[in-house]
Amino acid sequence: MREHINDPYVQQAKKEGWRSRAAFKLMEIDDKDKLLRREEVVVDLGATPGGWSQVASKRVGEAGMVFALDLLEMEPIHGVHFIQGDFREDEVLTQLEALLGDRQVGLVMSDMAPNMSGVPLVDQARVMHLAELGLEFSRAHLKPDGAFLVKVFQGTDYENFVKAMRETFKQVLVRKPDASRDRSPEIYLLGRTLR
Repeated sequence: MREHINDPYVQQAKKEGWRSRAAFKLMEIDDKDKLLRREEVVVDLGATPGGWSQVASKRVGEAGMVFALDLLEMEPIHGVHFIQGDFREDEVLTQLEALLGDRQVGLVMSDMAPNMSGVPLVDQARVMHLAELGLEFSRAHLKPDGAFLVKVFQGTDYENFVKAMRETFKQVLVRKPDASRDRSPEIYLLGRTLR
């Protein structure tokens, strides 16, 4: 708890009005890779508390659209359409697809993480399952030059997932933003331009 409170990114997020330190992770990746273009349609999977949705909404502007989804409740954000539900359930996915209509998505972002059990093998499998669901959604809804940014942990099934990303996208990049804690096993994979 002390580490969290004293974290410079947590303090900066509070000062600047961001909902979480995760906002800085996305800003750093976007500054480098230019993912959030004006007027873009963005889907934010695992959105709560809303740091990534805040950044996306600001950067795509009023003409853009952000659709956010999470199992947990999220306070409303101007310009963000939020669905509360479990992304693993068909009913929730159908609801998201109905909101999207025939719009093609420019960016799917997934910062989803399961409730951690403390059993590394179990947690890794759950993380990879969520990443695979995000990849499946991206294949179905991204426009040809779209991108998929997903949080994963290196471990079991990581190499298989990277292989699936490479089979789906022409370019696959690894990102570890400065705002990620050094001791955290999380990294972000970025897939660009569908094959």
